[in-house]
Amino acid sequence: MAGVAGPRMGQGAAGGDGDDSLYPIAVLIDELRNEDVQLRLNSIKKLSTIALALGVERTRTELLPFLTDTIYDEDEVLLALAEQLGNFTGLVGGPDFAHCLLPPLESLATVEETVVRDKAVESLRQISQEHTAVALEAHFVPLVKRLASGDWFTSRTSACGLFSVCYPRASNAVKAEIRQHFRSLCSDDTPMLQKAVGPKITLNDLIPAFQNLLKDCEAEVRAAAAHKVKELCENLPMEGRETIIMNQILPYIKELVSDTNQHVKSALASVIMGLSTILGKGNTIEHLLPLFLAQLKDECPEVRLNIISNLDCVNEVIGIRQLSQSLLPAIVELAEDAKWRVRLAIIEYMPLLAGQLGVEFFDEKLNSLCMAWLVDHVYAIREAATNGLVKLVQKFGKEWAQNTIVPKVLVMANDPNYLHRMTTLFCINALSEACGQEITTKQMLPVVLNMAGDQVANVRFNVAKSLQKIGPILDTDALQEEVKPVLQKLGQDEDVDVKYFAQEAISVLALA
Repeated sequence: MAGVAGPRMGQGAAGGDGDDSLYPIAVLIDELRNEDVQLRLNSIKKLSTIALALGVERTRTELLPFLTDTIYDEDEVLLALAEQLGNFTGLVGGPDFAHCLLPPLESLATVEETVVRDKAVESLRQISQEHTAVALEAHFVPLVKRLASGDWFTSRTSACGLFSVCYPRASNAVKAEIRQHFRSLCSDDTPMLQKAVGPKITLNDLIPAFQNLLKDCEAEVRAAAAHKVKELCENLPMEGRETIIMNQILPYIKELVSDTNQHVKSALASVIMGLSTILGKGNTIEHLLPLFLAQLKDECPEVRLNIISNLDCVNEVIGIRQLSQSLLPAIVELAEDAKWRVRLAIIEYMPLLAGQLGVEFFDEKLNSLCMAWLVDHVYAIREAATNGLVKLVQKFGKEWAQNTIVPKVLVMANDPNYLHRMTTLFCINALSEACGQEITTKQMLPVVLNMAGDQVANVRFNVAKSLQKIGPILDTDALQEEVKPVLQKLGQDEDVDVKYFAQEAISVLALA
C-alpha cells in the first residue's frame, strides 16, 4: 500500500499498539478519497495489514471511527469493508473489545444495496458470538433494537437477521423486549410477499399498499417501491393485468418521473422500460414513450443512463427509432459527463446501442464519440473504448472497420502524446483478430513497424508486445521479412524492458 513501507509495517505488527510514526491515518484517508475505485477497493482489502501497523489501540481510536464516518462509497468497496470487519476482532484487542466493531457494521447494515447489507449482517452474526453475555446485552442487543425500530426499511430488514443470534443468550427481561420488536416487524407495512399471498389479496390489499408506498413522504421508501414496479406488474394475474396497470399503477409512475429526489427517479428509470413488453405497442407509444423522453432529458445522469441501458426492452416493442432524436443529446451528455464511471457505463453499452440504431446512424452521430473516448485522460475509459471497438467490428463487419475505424485509429500513431500513441497499439492488438489477416498485414503492420523507432521506451516495448500479439495472424513472409528484422533491432535496444519484450516476442514467434 502506498505510503506504508514493509519494515515499518512489520515493526507495527510486532510492537503492539505502535506510535504515530508507524502508519499515518492520512495515507488511508487520501487513498479512500481517490477517484480510482480500484485503488479504494485495494485499500479496504488491506485493512487488516493497516490495523496491524497501527496496533490495537489506534485501530480502535482512529481507524474504526474513520471508517464509520466515511461510509459513503461505491457498493463494491462497502461490500469488501463489511466482509473485512467480520474478521477484525483480534485486531481490535480480542473479544473484550469486539463491541468497537459494531458502529461501522451498523451503518453498513442500513445501506440501500442488498448484498452490502447481507454481508454486514453476516459479519455482525459472526461478531455476536465473540461477545460475552454481559457485553451482548450492553452493546449488541441495543444495536438490534435500533435497527428494528429504524425509519428505513433497510435497517428493519437487517434486524430480522440478527434476532436469532442474540435471543438465546439474553436474560428473560431482555428476551421479552426482543420478542416485542419481533412482533412489530411481523406487522411491518413494507410488502415483500406478492407471489405468496396470491391474486385476490394482491388486488385487494397489496395494490393499495403499493400505491401508498409510491407516494410515501420518505424518498427512500418511494425509491424502493419504484424499483419494484416492473416486478409487481409482471406478477399481476394475466386477466385484467393491462387494465390494472393503466388505471392503478401508471398514474403514480407519471408522478415519480418528475419526483424531486434523484434516487427515486433513477430507481424508476432502471425498470420502467420493462413495462413496454407488458403493455404492448399501442400503450407504450401513447403512454410510456412520453415518460421515456422526459427521463432522457432529466438533469440527473444516472436517470438518463438507466433509460439508455434498458433500451432493448422498448426496442422489441416499438423500435428504437421512436427515441432516436431524443437519444442523441442524452448519449452525448453522458459521454462527456465529468464522472468517469458514467462515461464508462455508456461506453460499455455503446455496441448494443449501435446495433439497435444501425450502422448509418452510428457513423453519422456516434462514431466521433467512440474515437474521442480513445484519448480520454482516464485509462479505464480508453481500455473500455478499445474493447468496444472490437464489438462494433464484430457487429458491422471487416469492411466497415477497414473504411471507418482503422484509419482513425492509425492516425493516433503520430499523436504528440505518447499515451495516445500507445492507445494505437492497444487498439491494433484488440482489433487484429476481428479484422483478419489482410487488414492487419496491409494497414496495421506498417504502422506498428514504424513506431519501433519511437523516442519513448514505453512505446517501443509495446511495439514488441504488439508484434508478438499480431504475429500469429500474419503470414510467414511478413513475419520473416518485416517483423523479424525489427524485433532483432529492438532486441539490441539500450532500454532493458524493450530488449526483454523484443526477445520474448522472437522466442514466442519462433523467429530466432
